[in-house]
Amino acid sequence: MSEFIPFAPSAGLSYDPAEPKYWEPAMLALEVTRVFEICQGCRMCFKYCDSFPTLFKAIDEVHDGDVHKITPEETTKVMDGCFQCKLCEVQCPYTPRDKHEFQLDFPKLVHRFRAVKTRREGVKLRDRVLGDPDLAGKLARASFGMANTMNRVGAHRWFMEKVLGVHRDKLLPEFAASTFESWAAENGKLREKPGGEAVLFQTCYVQNNEPQIGRDTLEVLEKNQVDVGCVRGLECCGMPAWEHGDLKTLQAHAKQNLDRLLPHVEAGSKVLAINPTCSMMMRREYPELVAPEDRARAQQLSAAVMDPSEFLWSLRNEPRFNTDFKSTPGDSVAYHAPCHLRAQGVGFKGRDLLRKIPGVTPTSVQECCGHDGTFAMTVEGFEPSQRVGKAAFEGVKAADAQIWSTDCPLAAIQFAQHAGKKPLHPMTILARAYRTDGFPTPVKPEETT
Repeated sequence: MSEFIPFAPSAGLSYDPAEPKYWEPAMLALEVTRVFEICQGCRMCFKYCDSFPTLFKAIDEVHDGDVHKITPEETTKVMDGCFQCKLCEVQCPYTPRDKHEFQLDFPKLVHRFRAVKTRREGVKLRDRVLGDPDLAGKLARASFGMANTMNRVGAHRWFMEKVLGVHRDKLLPEFAASTFESWAAENGKLREKPGGEAVLFQTCYVQNNEPQIGRDTLEVLEKNQVDVGCVRGLECCGMPAWEHGDLKTLQAHAKQNLDRLLPHVEAGSKVLAINPTCSMMMRREYPELVAPEDRARAQQLSAAVMDPSEFLWSLRNEPRFNTDFKSTPGDSVAYHAPCHLRAQGVGFKGRDLLRKIPGVTPTSVQECCGHDGTFAMTVEGFEPSQRVGKAAFEGVKAADAQIWSTDCPLAAIQFAQHAGKKPLHPMTILARAYRTDGFPTPVKPEETT
């Protein structure tokens, strides 16, 4: 008979890298065994990624139900299957969020496992490249457009696959010729002194790849008389580094962002993060992951972070809330709910705002698209990401909508590649709807409220 495994937290429980036991392999092993035992008895999260089917197959078909017999290699395979969508944590009834005595957070356990492994083995070349989007953006701009061209050349993509492990068939985002911050500076949008209702955290994706999303967001907020500005010198939120266990790089990015944002937060500004992953990171992860000396500041920032749609929705009962839309995409809109908005528990305010446009009744799709940070870009993640995202692809197609929407720019790339159409950010749809020529169908005066 196998040894009994208590469900209560083991002596190795830790989600805080400032605790010495967080880094101790023996303490980590205690928690891995406990969590595996709880998960194999529950099995509620079988459908989200390959981690749980891999675990259950090993327990059932190889080890006759004995979690103690799971090998280190099998454990690594389970952990490698997680791409941090966070949906298992949303679904799980045993979490710290729910104040359950088991204190189980599988995604954080995976992060801890990867952090311990990275500290032992170092950061791989591919993980350094994918973990630093800002550097990639700088190098791409220095190439004067050659990076975008080469990313479409088969021989170059073959080389990237062999050297970096980036799948040759993955649709990669284009790099913008200039950054969002450059545009903001040229157009007087940078806020040099603290003050105002809100500042934008444009995210590294908007900064380097699609500045138009940031411009649309500012346009919409200004249409609603929000005193909003931009901040110089912001960096990646750190999630691309952290998903590979690189705590040092995450903490460096976090410190820079805290230095830049805290003066505005202390002056009363909200921080509006365009990408749900970035708002989740600053809201839920920074307080536990930043260096100890930055913890108090991270708590302050966490309380101020919002999604732009969440912030705008909070103004809907104020006289300044602007429903003077000039054009409409009509009823044919499909809305995809990003996993990392679900993880924050703030609802889908982008979808709710779209309903304010005359004639729009969005069809919602809440399945994971499978992109999840850099996972879909990797050789080992490209195929599983398609398999995981299949339900989402089929869902938006079934909506038979002319316009697709999602709050996550990376999800938009995933849909573009595997479902055939690129969704628009809700802020882009709103910005266009405020314009006479934004959509072909004009809004009749009697339809505005």
